[in-house]
Amino acid sequence: MKTAVVTGGGSGIGLAVVQRLSADGLNVATIDLRPSDADFTFTADVTDRSQVDAALSAIRAQLGPVTVLVNAAGLDGFKKFHNITFEDWRRVIDVNLNGVFHTVQAVLPDMVEAGWGRIVNISSSSTHSGAPYMSHYVAAKSAVNGLTKSLALEYGPKGITVNAVPPGFIDTPMLRAAEKNGFLGDIDETIARTPVRRIGTPEDIAAACAFLVSEEAGYITGQILGVNGGRNT
Repeated sequence: MKTAVVTGGGSGIGLAVVQRLSADGLNVATIDLRPSDADFTFTADVTDRSQVDAALSAIRAQLGPVTVLVNAAGLDGFKKFHNITFEDWRRVIDVNLNGVFHTVQAVLPDMVEAGWGRIVNISSSSTHSGAPYMSHYVAAKSAVNGLTKSLALEYGPKGITVNAVPPGFIDTPMLRAAEKNGFLGDIDETIARTPVRRIGTPEDIAAACAFLVSEEAGYITGQILGVNGGRNT
């Protein structure tokens, strides 16, 4: 049985991924700052490499080598660009980009040794066209897409695939908080511009992740698989 690690598995998209992969028969652990439904939960900050390494050591001890990684931990922080402090900028970059660096680098030895691995990084549909009030977030997620493509080239010969899933308009606590604070405009109008005429769910993203980490997806790597109901802007 394969062991998967999901970061940010305590809520939203990450929680849906945990539940889906568990239902698919994987041993699932999560690294998050809050409790999760995963088989094994380790409270850790993905921006702290020592905490990530400690979490991975504990996960390996209980569940074995990690050959599946889904990076779903994220932080937005809506602000007008001229109001973003450097501390705001650094924290958003740290969680969304450096967190991916830490977790991917920490699990790669297991995957290389196994000659098989699956990595999925959750990015953002905002990387297609930008988004107001979240320049730091878009910058970080755009970098995640670039990192994904580069890792796919480097580790494909080792049997490891690396892909990114940029969610569209997904009904998560993060989205509802942004709506409450007036950063999203009219949600009904956004839905009306979405070809499938509905808001997405965390389960929609989890389904894409479940396929990308499967055996069947072995010839898919370096891809940015949008899950957005057909709405790319």
